[in-house]
Amino acid sequence: MLGERQRAREEIARVVGAHRERIVAAWIVAQEGGAATAGAVGGEELREDAETLVSCLLEALTSPVPVEGLVARSAPLKSAVTGLSHRWARIGVSATAIARAVFSLKDSCAAILAEETPDLELRLDATELLCRIFDDAALLTFQSYVDGREEIIQRQNRQLLEISTPVVRLWRGVLAVPLIGTLDSGRAQIVMESLLKGIQEHEAAVAIIDITGVPTVDTAVAQHLMQTVAATRLMGADCILSGIRPQIAQMIARLGIDLSEIITRSSLADALTAAMRMVDDLRPAEEARSESALIP
Repeated sequence: MLGERQRAREEIARVVGAHRERIVAAWIVAQEGGAATAGAVGGEELREDAETLVSCLLEALTSPVPVEGLVARSAPLKSAVTGLSHRWARIGVSATAIARAVFSLKDSCAAILAEETPDLELRLDATELLCRIFDDAALLTFQSYVDGREEIIQRQNRQLLEISTPVVRLWRGVLAVPLIGTLDSGRAQIVMESLLKGIQEHEAAVAIIDITGVPTVDTAVAQHLMQTVAATRLMGADCILSGIRPQIAQMIARLGIDLSEIITRSSLADALTAAMRMVDDLRPAEEARSESALIP
């Protein structure tokens, strides 16, 4: 059995190596005529992808890598398949179309194998092995497609989170972060990063976190807010929590959450007034320190 499989492997390698240009050309024609990939992938890119796949397939077949799980075990071949899947997914080609493209390459190889292998038994063994290899490759394209789309979705989610948590400069030395919607761990981390970056860029003395648009405050949300306040203080800025509505105040009291160390205001307007006073109070002290530094 092992001898037959090795002979089949060697026969595939022989045919692919001798007729790689024909295989590449046949595959390009098939893709250019396919409704799913026609126009989506350029001719030069198709040729480059085809040549890479065929070269990596030939390299894997002539390597000492076991034939079982050849696609997964051969790093160059695996990289070629996943790379094609990721690139085509980014330009809108569906997972089904990508898998069909891989199967189309198998058809191109099998057609030439049928012409160039007169030994019927060897041809059948080689075709069966070829099918197994490309079945694994097609499965890998689906997994790569899913992973690639998941990565895109996560990146877009992060971008949306960053957009939904803007850091706004309200006054000289005063920043505000208006929060709308649920505050989970991921979003809380982005809020903290954005706010700390804003404090550094604008040399802010006071940061206002407005939770008017946050529907509910539980222990987890309160913990996220307190961590953000603590990080803000470590940056040398004061923090005001605004948007404490009556329902939110009752909820915080009922949960026994201690916000006594945080400056709170019922509205953003009240918080801005308090922040401006704090900045005005800080200015004389800063000016005095600057003047004393100039005195020899």
